[in-house]
Amino acid sequence: MTAPSPIVAPSILAADFARLAEEARAVEGAADWLHVDVMDNHFVPNLTIGLPVVQSLLAATSLPFDVHLMIEDPRRWAPAYADAGAYNVTFHAEACDDPVALAKELRSAGARAGLAIDRDTPIEPYLELLPSFDTLLIMTIKAGFGGQRFIPELLDKVRAARRHVAGGHLELRIEVDGGIAADTIEQAAAAGADAFVAGTAVYGAADPAEAVRRLKRLAEQTQRP
Repeated sequence: MTAPSPIVAPSILAADFARLAEEARAVEGAADWLHVDVMDNHFVPNLTIGLPVVQSLLAATSLPFDVHLMIEDPRRWAPAYADAGAYNVTFHAEACDDPVALAKELRSAGARAGLAIDRDTPIEPYLELLPSFDTLLIMTIKAGFGGQRFIPELLDKVRAARRHVAGGHLELRIEVDGGIAADTIEQAAAAGADAFVAGTAVYGAADPAEAVRRLKRLAEQTQRP
């Protein structure tokens, strides 16, 4: 089974927070999704943005929102992001005692459901849950901070997930998040990822839209047949 066409999702964690609407529009026409990191200073030590900012930003851009909840108690908060209009809502396996039930809630609210696996979490216990999800987000760093160095050893999880998806003929995006740039996206694509979160590599570039297009070209050239 071949991976679907690659998706590049710029992360606004690396954008200028004083100009979020402009930064989102800067990648329209090039990006597939806009990745939005919600951190609560509990599940991870950082604190970013919440639902009111996401609601405002949804009205400012046509891009589908890929919301990544790095929060405690996602059962309480995740459905509100789906109700607000997020395209994909991803929560962490480590923060939820019944991931399948929450995935059903998100789908019922009109969003796609994503399951995130942090750096130190084995993927094997979650593989059997994947038919309930639309996206599997595999962290290639430790969740909670932007600008970290890509950890290539974590691509073993991507390979395991791709084998499982192919063996079960599942329709599932395998997304990677952390240190994705021009010098790492090819490794991730070769391992079987087909959605790529890129922060600094996009918003640190002089032309963010062109940076997205370049990343997508690299992924397309590297995808396994």
